[in-house]
Amino acid sequence: MTNVFKKTIMALLLPFVLVLVWELFSQMGWLNNYLLPPPSGIMDQLFALAHNGTLLNHLSASLYRVGCGFGLAFCLALPLGFLLGLVPRVQDYLSPFLNFLQQIPAIAWIPMFILWLGIDETSKISIITYSGFFPIFLNTMHGISNTDSKLKEVASTFGLSPWQIIVRVYLPSAAPSVFVGMRLGLSFCWRSLVAAELLGASKGIGYLIQEGRELAQPDLMLAGVLMIGITGLFLDFVFLRLEKTLLPWRNTQERREVPKWQPF
Repeated sequence: MTNVFKKTIMALLLPFVLVLVWELFSQMGWLNNYLLPPPSGIMDQLFALAHNGTLLNHLSASLYRVGCGFGLAFCLALPLGFLLGLVPRVQDYLSPFLNFLQQIPAIAWIPMFILWLGIDETSKISIITYSGFFPIFLNTMHGISNTDSKLKEVASTFGLSPWQIIVRVYLPSAAPSVFVGMRLGLSFCWRSLVAAELLGASKGIGYLIQEGRELAQPDLMLAGVLMIGITGLFLDFVFLRLEKTLLPWRNTQERREVPKWQPF
């Protein structure tokens, strides 16, 4: 417990010092409080939004979109990752096309998605799904294709059916990699959501930032930015705890970036 408390203090030390210096410089008049409002002003704006219910309304809309988009990305990426991991020859047909799509950032598709699907929820959820797909897909494929061959040989020796091998060998072996992809995918979904809401939305954290720009209220914009960071950290923390709960046999989590697609 002492170690956890120590790590928490160390993690909060730098942000606390930066905020303190920022506030002091603002109070001393060394910073333009209109262009860069002090932390106290941003917190006042945040508390006002929370008090009148505006913050909850925007935050719930954003979380709903992320939940829908992330769920769709998971449902599409997981089976496709399993397929390409189990049947490497399929990669010869799909890898060039998937490699092409992976190079295009989600934000580049926003104008086209709005043109094709309108400015309602469908276009936003589609952008979120696109953003979260590749991290989940690539890590799933990576985990399946790197399953220990000795485990597969033992399973075949004991007469397990192909389905039993998938459930008892491939799935437990790939689960840590899948969770890494899901965490990265969730992060990508959250960031792309804000971009989508900036371009076309009537509510959401991204819309809140856009409203602050139109009203020339930097404190409102920074309050929205602050909520983006806090919510993103909270989602990542919850997902990390969920990962540790569902994978109790794994004492240490291997951290790795999204595997690079190997088209040839």
